[in-house]
Amino acid sequence: MKKRLSFRSLKQSYLQIVWSTPMENLPVIGSRLINGIRIAHLVIRDLMDGMITLRAMGLVYTTILSLVPLIAVSFSVLKGFGVHNQIEPMLLSLFQPLGEKGAEVSTKIIEFVDNTKAGVLGTLGLALLMYTVVSLLQKIERAFNYTWRVTQHRPISQRFSDYLTVILIGPVLLFSALGVTASVSNITLIQEVLDIKSVGIIVTLLGYLVPYLLVISAFTFIYIFVPNTKVKIKSALTGAIVAGILWETASWLFSEFVVSSANYAAIYSAFATLVIFIIWLHINWLILLIGCSIAFYHQQPAHRHLGSRIIRLSNRLREVLALNIMMLIGRHFLSEKPAWTIEALASHMNISIEICTLLIHRLVKTGLIVETAGPPETYLPACDLEKLSINKIIRSIREYDENSTLSFETITIQPEVINIHTEIKIAIEKALEGKTLRDLLSESDGKI
Repeated sequence: MKKRLSFRSLKQSYLQIVWSTPMENLPVIGSRLINGIRIAHLVIRDLMDGMITLRAMGLVYTTILSLVPLIAVSFSVLKGFGVHNQIEPMLLSLFQPLGEKGAEVSTKIIEFVDNTKAGVLGTLGLALLMYTVVSLLQKIERAFNYTWRVTQHRPISQRFSDYLTVILIGPVLLFSALGVTASVSNITLIQEVLDIKSVGIIVTLLGYLVPYLLVISAFTFIYIFVPNTKVKIKSALTGAIVAGILWETASWLFSEFVVSSANYAAIYSAFATLVIFIIWLHINWLILLIGCSIAFYHQQPAHRHLGSRIIRLSNRLREVLALNIMMLIGRHFLSEKPAWTIEALASHMNISIEICTLLIHRLVKTGLIVETAGPPETYLPACDLEKLSINKIIRSIREYDENSTLSFETITIQPEVINIHTEIKIAIEKALEGKTLRDLLSESDGKI
């Protein structure tokens, strides 16, 4: 009992210090430390909720299906530049934590790629090949968008152009950088400089840091480019540094695990390589998504709270908040003030960004407001305020979640219930008859 009380008291003290301490009263170092602990707490909470793990598992499945087509496309691009022979050493380096199994996996992948002939595949086969590659990038984008609370994905045209840019240009830039590094290291002058003892020590230390720097640079690019939202370089770099360190550390630990896991071969026999490969992929995707989550919480302080991501609103709250949002957007439109962003609306109404995003999304879908081209995205009335009836706004929120499979037409309702509902509907329409958003704004007289 004492231990239980002690644990509770420690938990209360932790919550009090980390989540209730006013940040403005702390020095810069103290506030950064508290923010770091908060971000770590939220990332661990998201991991415990299971969605990050679930999406990582989905990406593992898609990766297994798309890995050979992705390398085949990269192989064909690199072949035009005469550097396609570097793919196998690159794969060996990537799968190094798998030990001897890594060499086996990379050899099999190269064999599959060699068997992928454009002439044999034909037009339909090539189209399916490109679709498989694009679907992997699309799934990655959706996982990142979920982390960033982005509900709108890239349009199809932009999706293909952006993805193909990465697929076609990415390998060329990567192997060009590796080629330049190799060429510079072979220059006689550079070799003479490296022979100097003090310089050699520094270069040796840098050699240990280069893998971390390369991974961090790659992660930073991914965190900026993949989500369908504007990500600040500082936030992306913060997530990339943590993910890069975790990546390299996990690689070392996993290689130690593979060396000491002879039991896996005994249990899984011929499937041991596949099992270890899947586990390694899952760890990699998990680390990548953790870094993405860190970047999100670093850039969005408003989301650093202990509230659940699962939004539960009563019908009354939905109607009141939606009408309030419409009034705020309408007032700024009439007074020619800057249009509202989601962040500004959420802060003004003292609600979470998740709730505000949900309601804004519904109002956009029902044609009551429109989103402007960002960044940042702002919101304007979809039509003249005198044509936006209050009844239409209320009805759009009340009826939003109805669909063809679950509506008044598809379920059996008792006549008495229908009569009561009809009376309520008539009463609401009568009370709001003729009232528009413009009338409501006139009545409020600038109180909001």
